Amino acid sequence: MATSIKGKRVAFLATDGVEEVEYTQPRKAVEAAGGKAELVSIKAGEIQAVNHMDKAGTYPVDKQVKDVDVDQYDALVLPGGVANPDFLRTDPDAVRLVRDFFTAGKAVAAICHGPWTLVEAGVVDGRTLTSWPSLRTDLANAGATWVDEQVHVDQGLVTSRKPDDLPAFCDKMIEEIAEGAHQRHRA
Repeated sequence: MATSIKGKRVAFLATDGVEEVEYTQPRKAVEAAGGKAELVSIKAGEIQAVNHMDKAGTYPVDKQVKDVDVDQYDALVLPGGVANPDFLRTDPDAVRLVRDFFTAGKAVAAICHGPWTLVEAGVVDGRTLTSWPSLRTDLANAGATWVDEQVHVDQGLVTSRKPDDLPAFCDKMIEEIAEGAHQRHRA
């Protein structure tokens, strides 16, 4: 039987430059498992996704991050793309929301360049995670241990390297959301 997250609300924090497949596949996984996915962004309207560096589809924003509270959600997903997390990590409300999810012990999943926002939020020190290889030094400088693995889970934090890892990433993300809050999740 597939893992169910029925009744769970999952925030997808993204903006322009999000890697389309890293947003759409995890969102489909959440919805297929019975969860409710919402796109939270630093701007209203819609965001422009990319396929590598080429424009892809646009997606409607459900809520602006400035209007969101961690108590409204059970989990957070940070898709990658090069530009997306770079924009997010310069937005104080986006950084606050990421930090609040860790403080609350809720599941967080980040893929590819998504962990850049985790670095800015100051939540990777003492953790082990993976990412797109170019983030290795940034993560190490922030106190994390970087591993080259398809998917890695550290106390409710799910990370993966790239789009090829999406099947494993989505499975572990759903599993961690189903488990709920983690006592040892630390900011």
